[in-house]
Parts: sequence; C-alpha cells; structure tokens
Amino acid sequence: MVYHMPMKPQLYIGNKNYSSWSLRSWLLLREAGIDFDEHRILLDTEGTAAEIAAVSPAGTVPVLKLGDLTVWDTMAIAETVAERWPEKTLWPEDPDLRAHARSICAEMHSGFHQLREQMPMNCRAMGRIVPLPDELTDDIDRVIAIWSHCHKHFSKDGGWLFGAFSVADALFAQVVLRFRTYGINLPESADFFPHRLLESTAMQEWLAAAETEVEVIGADEKGR
Repeated sequence: MVYHMPMKPQLYIGNKNYSSWSLRSWLLLREAGIDFDEHRILLDTEGTAAEIAAVSPAGTVPVLKLGDLTVWDTMAIAETVAERWPEKTLWPEDPDLRAHARSICAEMHSGFHQLREQMPMNCRAMGRIVPLPDELTDDIDRVIAIWSHCHKHFSKDGGWLFGAFSVADALFAQVVLRFRTYGINLPESADFFPHRLLESTAMQEWLAAAETEVEVIGADEKGR
C-alpha cells in the first residue's frame, strides 16, 4: 500500500541534551532522509506537562503527527515510519535478520533499567564518573554483547548494526551517548557501531544543537 502524506510530518521532542527517547525518533527520521518539522518542548518546567498534554495523549514525548494522526511511543513511531516509508528499508529485508533486529529493539525499549537510572543521557557532559554496581555492569555487558554479535554476524563492512541504517541503530543511539558521557571503555568488537553513529551527519547535528541549549535538569546531572 502506498500512503499519501497530507502534510509534512510534525515531530515533538524534548531537550536534545537530555531526552534519550526523543533522540530515537528524531534520528530515525533524519538519518532516513525524511523531511519533517521539529517542535521542541522544554522539559522540567512549570509549563511542560500542559504543553506536552496538548499534543500527546500519554503525556510524553516524542510524538509524531501525520496530518490528523497522532503517534506516540518510540516503537510505535518507528513501526509507523517504517510502514509508511517502505522505500527507506528501516528494518532488514531478510525475515530472520528482521526478527533479530526487532528482538533487540524490544529488549532496549523495555529493559536496561539500571542503565537508564544510573547513567542518564547528558550530551554536554563528558568525563562524568558514576558508581558501577553489579546491576549496572550487567546492563553494560549486555549492550556490549548485542553490539559485538551484530558486528560479527550482520554488519559486514559497515558500522551500522545490520549493515544499512535501521530502527535498531536509532534505538541504541542514546546508549552510545551515555557510554560517551560516562567514559565506558568498549572492546574493539563493540566499538564499530558507536564510531559509525558518531560519524553520522545527523548525530553531529543533534550533538551540536544540544551544546547550544542552556537549560539544566538537575536530576540528569549525575556523576562527578
């Protein structure tokens, strides 16, 4: 089925320095070359809840609007974008690879709670040090295992997790930035994807914009 877009997609996101969920949807659209209008809602302010509620039934960002259609939650947005722009091939074409990609995306989407809690995304901060309890180390080791396995079996000569850019790369991008902030050393087998991501023009655009933001969210300024 061919979808005819009634208007340019509208993407509502939070602060680029802090909003890891927003990064996923933004990067997916930008790296895929899909033109959209960006609307940034400042998080952790008196007006944040009302501003988000005006566009999001769930009261969260990111939110994608396609004409009268509202799509929220990063996985729903990813599936919708992949379906409506099939020519972008945002899931691997091979059904077995696609199943594997969906599995690691679902794991990222619903798991890694210690990683989220103890290492909040903070693009501007570099060299932060946080404690590494066993539960957090387990999350880090699992990410390393996923990236290493993808490089060995699927990425061939490219740095993206499944060769060409896919939803999986967008979902794991925020982990790359977390590891960058907190100085997590990676084995060579797991370092191909972070290098490829950070070389991306889209990722460099996001980081440059994050550097210009002046807002500070205290809860996400962990470490020393």
